[in-house]
Formats: sequence, structure tokens, C-alpha cells
Amino acid sequence: MNLSLSLRRVTTAALTLVAVLTAQAGDVIPQPLHSPAVEATLTAMPEGTITYRHDSLAAEARYLATALQARGDSRSTARARRARRGIVLLTTDTLSGPEAYRIETTPQRVTLVGGSRAGLFYAIQTLLQQTEDGRLPLGITADAPRYAWRGIMMDEARHFFGRNKVMQLLDLMARYKLNRFHWHLTDEQAWRIEIKAFPRLTEEGGRGTWSEPTTRRLQCYTQQDIRDIVAYAAERHIMVIPEIDMPGHATAANRAYPFLSGGGTKDHPHFTFNVGRDTVYSVLTQVLREVKDLFPAPYLHMGGDEVAFGIKAWEKDADVQALMRREGMTKVKEAEAYFMHRMADSIRALGRTVAGWDELLALKPDTARTLIFWWRHDRPADLSRSLRMGYTTVLCPRRPLYFDFIQHASHRHGRVWNGFCPLEDVYAFPDPLLASLKPTDAERRHIAGLQANVWTERIHTTQRLDFMLLPRMAAVGEAGWSAPERKNMADFERRMQREYRLYDSMDLYYFDPREPQHHPEPAAAERQNEKVSMDFRD
Repeated sequence: MNLSLSLRRVTTAALTLVAVLTAQAGDVIPQPLHSPAVEATLTAMPEGTITYRHDSLAAEARYLATALQARGDSRSTARARRARRGIVLLTTDTLSGPEAYRIETTPQRVTLVGGSRAGLFYAIQTLLQQTEDGRLPLGITADAPRYAWRGIMMDEARHFFGRNKVMQLLDLMARYKLNRFHWHLTDEQAWRIEIKAFPRLTEEGGRGTWSEPTTRRLQCYTQQDIRDIVAYAAERHIMVIPEIDMPGHATAANRAYPFLSGGGTKDHPHFTFNVGRDTVYSVLTQVLREVKDLFPAPYLHMGGDEVAFGIKAWEKDADVQALMRREGMTKVKEAEAYFMHRMADSIRALGRTVAGWDELLALKPDTARTLIFWWRHDRPADLSRSLRMGYTTVLCPRRPLYFDFIQHASHRHGRVWNGFCPLEDVYAFPDPLLASLKPTDAERRHIAGLQANVWTERIHTTQRLDFMLLPRMAAVGEAGWSAPERKNMADFERRMQREYRLYDSMDLYYFDPREPQHHPEPAAAERQNEKVSMDFRD
């Protein structure tokens, strides 16, 4: 039962206080750690300026002012040591971590405190969600993330979506407190990032998609595009991690510069870089130097997966065989390890930490300077080994975090593997996995967090991209941020009702689990004369 209390005027005649006798928290995704036990709400934000104590917080103040202006709430920003009313932005080192935050709301003032600028930004995101229905909860909200790494990987090598769509994706990530954008920019189909030392990488390699391999339409990012997107992400406290795949998935680069090729197979021609040629190492190091200058993130992702698709060609390649004789190798897998160690040394010499898929575990890289992405859900022993050996590890298994997998039993366009990736499984992750593997407390501390991977072989339009991402992205946000005891699927579904209205207002073509035919499943990308199995095993 709701009880309205009439109170004296506080800031304006329009400002009233409503006490709602309920234990229900505000509708925020991801669910905060602590919310007021009794929700009392204002029908308007306290009047006044957005003030901040230090110049370093000016960007967050401007972000909040812009967001409120879009709602018709125009406020100025100002630096001030103290303020008695309005919205106050602060940071402190007394919270539980840099991304933790606290919101204290009274009828006169809203005070947002972050453990850092990032924590303050997340307080802003919560405040903006709390006030979307026109009411502002009174009391204290205190929150902190479960995991430090909460990510989305976007594959733009198979199909290209462009800067405007990427920026929209970053906005949605910020809303759900997702803080890592892993950008897969090179693969068999195309090379999407301009490298000034080797312009043909995009001039030639930037043409082609999974569904239209011979198209001559140029689709790539200039270095200025990259800088703009990285800066846009940074304003939202999202780190952008580039992936330059090697030594496999190199077909587009080899198409641009054939001397780089180490060969491949009929199904995967020119799939690998030639690990026996010194010029290849020189070219790739120059490439990574330019990439490093564009991305301030401490990580460079070097891929390292599925090299077996093309490695057999090395058995007959003169340069690779010469390398093997010189180094006393007997198997081409040893040549692969040689390449990976040598390029990892180059990455570290550039001042970056090596990131790569879980195949890197077989190479036994430096535990202190390597980030492992565990993706092969059918190999849980590899995850256990990664944690046991002390590798910082990102959890991104095919099931339930590959978003090229279908999300409903009625869907026919996308992947399956003894099941699919419904919203419920995404939301529950990683707790069922951890309950099964039973890692020790010491091993759990090596889990950096989780990440959903959007592979785009079958995703070729923005409509289909929206459909495969939403609402599962929101579930990733809560799975990565909220404490297990705060997660509740039924309550998440209730809170999602507002998100569906938001998606409608943004003209996003999302999957609607309430009514699966509300937005019929868009057809997937196809290739001429090729039938693609849903149960594709990689």
C-alpha cells in the first residue's frame, strides 16, 4: 500500500515528498548492492547547480548535465568546495574500490560519491535510471562491482557496422556499467584498421565481408575514427582493447601483402602468417606499434586461436622448415609456439600486456604478463588449469556468452551446441559454472570477470545485431556487476519492462522474451551456394 505524505515546501512549490511503504528497490540494472529499505521518493530532482570539488570531475559533471538537459532539466555546472542544495559530485578513497559508489539523497541535495572518476560515473548511471520514471528515491544507495572486467567483444572483421553503431553500443554498455570493449578488427574476411606504414592492409584488405567476400566496397576505420571512438569510450569509462589476430585468421592481411602468407587449406586459403620469415615479424611489430599508439589500454590482444585451420601448410613451406631446422624443432606446433613467444615479447616491449584466447595456455606464457580469455566451454579443464596456474582469466565461454548463438527454441538463424544461449543462462552466469568446477578462493581471485562475444559471420545488419545483443547485454551487465545474493531472475524480468520501452524509443530491434513474435527473428547472413549448419563446431 502507498501512502502520500504532504510536507512543507523544500526547494519549490512543485517539490513534494512521497513515502512508499515497500522494501522494493528502485528499478536499476544492474541491481545495486544496497538500496534504501523503505523507498521514499521525490517527484522532482532538488533544484540547484551540479557542483564538483575538483577540476578532474568536470567531465562527469558535463556528462550528467547533458543527460539531464535531454530530459528538459537544464542545470549549470560549477566547481565549489561545498553546496547545500542541488547535485554534488565527489570522489574518495574510503570506499571499497575505485568503481564503488554511494548516492545520498535528501529533499535538498543529491550527493554522488565515487571511489574514483569511474565510480562516480557509475553513480551517475544509477541516478539517471532511478529518475527515469519521474521519481527520485530518498536515502542511501551503496554499490560496488562483483568483477573488474565486464565486457562486450564486437567482431567487425566478418561484417562491418561503422562508428555510429559502435558509439550507440558504447552508450548502452555505459548504461549497464560494462567497462571493456574488445574490438576484433582483423580476420579472414577483412582488415578494418588503417595502418599508415602498410596502407594496402585497408585499401585491399578492408574490402569484403563473410557474406560478400568479393565486394569491392571499402569498409574500414581510419586512425582518426579510432581515436574518436576510443575517446568516446573513455568519456564513459570504457577501455577499448584491440585484437590483431595472429598467426591464424590472417587471410585479409595476406591478400593485401602476399609475402606475409604462410599458406592454409582449400577451405581456409592463406590462413596463416609465415612464421619462418623475419620480414613478417618486422611488419607485425610495426603494425602493433601503430595500434598501441591508437589505444591507451594496457592490453594488446593477439588472438592465437584456431591456427590448426592452416598450420599443415607449414610442413611444406621452405621458410618454416628452415626455421625448424635452425631451432631444432620437429613439429610445426613448435614453430607456432616460437612465433607466439616472439610476438608476445614484441608486445611487452611496447609496454603492453599480452591478451589472447585460451589456446595460449599450451604455450605456457608468463603468468604475470598474460591475460587469458577462456572461450571453449567444452573444455572446462582448461579454465581450471588457467586459474590453477595463476593466469588472470576472462570468462567468455561459447555457452552462454557467444551471442551468435540463438536465444530461443523457435529461432532458426544462428548457432547451437547441445543447446543455445537464452537470457536466463546469460543472467545466471557464472555461478552454475563455479558451482561445478569448485575453484578455491585463491583460484577465484584470478577471475578478472566476464565478457560476451558477438561474432558476426551470420550477423550482417544493424537490425540483426540489435536482435542478438538485446536484451542479453543487460543480463551480462547484471551478471558481471551484481553480487550473487542480489540477483533474482524474476525481478530482473520485472525491471526489464522499462528497458524494452527504452529500446522502443531508440528504434532498436530487440528480441522480446515476453512475446517472441513481437519482433520476428531476422534472417541471418548467407553465402552463395553454401549451407551453414546451426550446430557448427569450432
